[in-house]
Amino acid sequence: MRNLRNLLIATTLLVAAMVAAPGAMAQTVLDGAYIKEHTKTKRVVPYTHIREADVMWARRVWRIIDLREKVNHPLYFPTEPINDRKSLFDVIRQGLMVDGSITAYDPGALLTDDEFKKAYLATELQELFTRMDTQYTESLTTGDMEMVVQPINLESRDIKMYKLKEDWIFDKQRSTLDIRIIGIAPMKEVKGEDGEVRGYAPLFWLYYPECRYVFANWDAFNRENDSERRSFEDIFWKRQFSSYITKWSNVYDRQISDYKTGLDGLLEGEEIKQALFEFEHDLWNF
Repeated sequence: MRNLRNLLIATTLLVAAMVAAPGAMAQTVLDGAYIKEHTKTKRVVPYTHIREADVMWARRVWRIIDLREKVNHPLYFPTEPINDRKSLFDVIRQGLMVDGSITAYDPGALLTDDEFKKAYLATELQELFTRMDTQYTESLTTGDMEMVVQPINLESRDIKMYKLKEDWIFDKQRSTLDIRIIGIAPMKEVKGEDGEVRGYAPLFWLYYPECRYVFANWDAFNRENDSERRSFEDIFWKRQFSSYITKWSNVYDRQISDYKTGLDGLLEGEEIKQALFEFEHDLWNF
């Protein structure tokens, strides 16, 4: 009798819990035919060690990834997180604000510092992601103008570009041309007083070798096959993105936009890209 009584009590408590929290049972439903655990447990492929004595040639390059280009859409969408995917910026936001696994660096007062000198504090990051907007509205009761303070969050859809800083290195020991991404920066819109977009500026800089461990565990969309989704780290590792060059190391330390604009600037970037291609090609042209 005692066992039967305990069983009835346990059953009653279970039914009560299910009625009180129906959402808790819904969390156990598998949204799919199988459990996706490959990417979530994926390990980063370590970089091959490079000795300075083996570096026969090196060049530093800066480039822009425009997320409005179709080939770059896997980095931009979804603009709102869904069950199994997030945009690259939402992954960065979680790594910074929730997990604390990556560090953001201040681009400086002129937004030109990309040398990872000053790390942002948690309070400074919060101000970057959430700003307070003040508006005056007419009160419905008194008719007077009242000040309303409303927080405005930085959304994933607001980030339309990323800036990369990378090193091109020819290692004579392995006879390979390595491309190592050193830093990545989300680019925010810079608007004038009329609300029109005047350009783009880095929000902060991230040290890419640190980001690899975060990017490797998040899926990006594959247009051809849902079962063969690549991680964000795979996209950068395999260079599956479109970009244009804005600067490479030069004696004046100037960007292409400092001496060429518009179409001429784009053509100059393409000439630099072609020069890098021909350098690698000519290494094996006997």
